[in-house]
Amino acid sequence: MPTADAAPVSPSILRAATLRTLNPSSSVQAALDQLGFVQADPIRAPARAQDLTLMQRVAGYRAGDLERLYPTLDAEEDMLPNYGFVPRRVQALLHPREVGGTRIEREHPELLDEVRELLAGQTELHPRDVAAQLGRGRVSNAWGGQSSATTRALDALHYRGEARVTRRVGGVRLYGPAPHLAALRQSPRPDEERLHGAVHLLAALYGPLPEASLSYLVSLSRFGFPHLHGQLRAVFKRVVREELAQAQVGGVRYVWPAEWNLEDVAPSSKVRIVGPFDPLVWDRRRFEHLHGWAYRFEAYTPPTKRKMGYYALPVFQGERAIGWANLKVEGAALTSDFGFVPGIRQTKKLLRGLEQETERYRQFLNLPGTS
Repeated sequence: MPTADAAPVSPSILRAATLRTLNPSSSVQAALDQLGFVQADPIRAPARAQDLTLMQRVAGYRAGDLERLYPTLDAEEDMLPNYGFVPRRVQALLHPREVGGTRIEREHPELLDEVRELLAGQTELHPRDVAAQLGRGRVSNAWGGQSSATTRALDALHYRGEARVTRRVGGVRLYGPAPHLAALRQSPRPDEERLHGAVHLLAALYGPLPEASLSYLVSLSRFGFPHLHGQLRAVFKRVVREELAQAQVGGVRYVWPAEWNLEDVAPSSKVRIVGPFDPLVWDRRRFEHLHGWAYRFEAYTPPTKRKMGYYALPVFQGERAIGWANLKVEGAALTSDFGFVPGIRQTKKLLRGLEQETERYRQFLNLPGTS
C-alpha cells in the first residue's frame, strides 16, 4: 500500500496541492489534454461552467471559446463522471458502451432506427430538422421539462456511441456520425485497461481528495460505464489499495497519484474567483475539511432559503477559500457582490486582488470597454 513520505501531510499542503490543476496552459486544447475532463452545465451566471473552468487555465480565454473552437479540437462531449468535454483518448476509455432499453425506445420503439437512417446519410443534423422530417411530439426529459422525441433519440444514439456532437449553435447540440467510436466497437480495448485509466484520471483531476470522495466519483461514473459498474468498483478498490499514495489528515484518509510530490506547487497570494463545478471546489467534502466552511451551490434552492446566492462563485486568495462572489451582467456592466467567511480581513491587498480578478472577468465576458 503506497503511503505518504515520512514528513507529515498537513491541510495546508493539501490545499496547495489542489492548485495543481490551475497550471497555465498554452491553449484550450492543451488545457483539455491536461485536465482530461471539463464538466459542462447550461446555466450562464455569468458564464457556463465549462467556460469558467477554462478561463482559469488558459490566458486570454473568452466565454464561448470552447464552443467556437470545438470543431477544430481533439474534443468530444461525453459522460465521465458527469456530462462534459473530453479529448478522444479519454473517450476511448468509455466505449464501446452497452446500454439497456431507454425510455424513448419504450415510448417510440421504431424511432431510433429512423433517426439512425437519417444520420447515416448526413455529416451533420440539427434536431429541429430531424423533428421536421420525422414529426414526433414532445416528451418529458430528465430535468422535468419537455424535449422533442427526436432530440431524445439523438441523445440516446450519442450516449450509445452511435453519434457524436459535431458542434453547438446557440447552445443547441448538432449531431453527426461517429466512425471513430464504430472502430472501437470493432476492436475494443480490454475492459480492465479502460477502467484502470478512468480511475487514475479521476484521482489526478480531483486529487488529492478523500478516499470517500473518489469512491463517490467512481459511483457517478456508472453513467459512463453502465455495463461495467461492478467491475469499476473492483478496479477502484485495487487502485486505492495498491497504486495511490495515501495519508490520514485530520481523521480523513486522502489519496492521490503516487508519483506526485505534494510540495511542488509554488505558493501564491493570487485572488481567483472560480466556478462551482471547478475541480478546486467540486468535492464539497474536501472543501469543507480543508477550508473550514461549507460552500453550497444554491441555484436550485428556493430564493428565500439561499445564504450565498443563486450562483455563488468561491473566492480563493492563494491556497485558501475565503468567501464567495455573485457576478451578474446587467446590460453592458458587470456587477459584483462579495461575501466572506468570519475572520477574513478585507485588506488593501485583498481588495486590489478582487478588483483585478473582476476586471479579468469583464475581459472574459467580452464586455464593452475591455480589450
